[in-house]
This record gives sequence, structure tokens and C-alpha cells, in this order.
Amino acid sequence: MGIAALVKIFLTILMVYRYHSQIMVEHLPERIDPLALAEKRRQFKGSLPLSQLVRLQDVLLNPEGEVRFELRFGKEGKIPMVTGNVEAELELQCQCCLGPIAWPVSSHVKLAVVNSIDEADLLPESYEPLLLEEETIPLVDILQEELLLAIPSIPQHGQCEASAPREVAQTPDTPKRPNPFAVLAKLKK
Repeated sequence: MGIAALVKIFLTILMVYRYHSQIMVEHLPERIDPLALAEKRRQFKGSLPLSQLVRLQDVLLNPEGEVRFELRFGKEGKIPMVTGNVEAELELQCQCCLGPIAWPVSSHVKLAVVNSIDEADLLPESYEPLLLEEETIPLVDILQEELLLAIPSIPQHGQCEASAPREVAQTPDTPKRPNPFAVLAKLKK
């Protein structure tokens, strides 16, 4: 067997490996094994309806729409990793005026798969831990966590009219209240 034949075999194997390592499935699995996926360098790209993200329902004003994502599983050294992007347009409720507020989310995912808190403590600061309590986890858990972390604890419009201080109009019939600090002003003299 000549060198040209060996090179051809090598390139064929490389192409097959690349295809299988970057395959994107039409039907997303409900549960995934992040360690096995990292070992195989798999990738998922797709979208899911926001209505399927159960933990997100309490904070959404409207569950319409979808979350788009691309997740790549691999290794950095010996550490299994999940990287990628999660994007969605969420409709939240403004906590000042109680009206709808559009909240675009574009989150970069950079997770290191760990089996214990001790392993998580050893991670570089640029990675967030993905703590595995079981061998497999629901794929939607990763998406829900990223979206929940992107939502502020008190969502509100940037310039919400309800949060602007209102002046109370004094009418001639409104009695003027005494200043409670007037006593202190007298003591100062």
C-alpha cells in the first residue's frame, strides 16, 4: 500500500470523524449525558418553544416564542466542557408599571461539567460549573438556567413612567403639615 492510499484512508477517516462529531439532530433528546457527549465532541443546534421551559413560566408574562441555542460539548485538557449560545426574546412584567417589557437574551454558555462542589472550586474563573447529580440531565435544564440567569430580579423599563417621582399637588383646602424637624431647628438656635 502506497503513501497516497494511506493519505486517502486517513482523510476519509478524518472526514467521517468530523461529520459524526459535529452532527446536529433534528429531534433533540430529552435527557443528555454531558460526559459522553464531551468525549464524542457532539453539538446540538435548534430551538424549543418557551412553553416547554417549565421553570421559566413563573417569570414570563407571555410564554409565546422560542429559545434558540447552539451547544457544543468537548474537552479543554481533561475538563469536559459545554460552550455555545442561548438566545430568546422574553416578555416579562415591569415591576413598576406592571406592563409588558420585551427582554432580549443573548447568553454565551461556558460551562465545565463537574461531579462535586470540590471539583467546581478548582475550575478557572471563566467557567461556570455544571454539577452532575446523575449521569444524565434534561437538555432543557441548561437552557432554563441560562435564561433565568439573564433575567433581572426586578425587571423594569429603562424609563418607566410609574417609577418617576410624582409631586403631590397642594390645593388651598389641603392643610399644611408642620415640619417634624422644626423642633430640631429651634434647639439648634
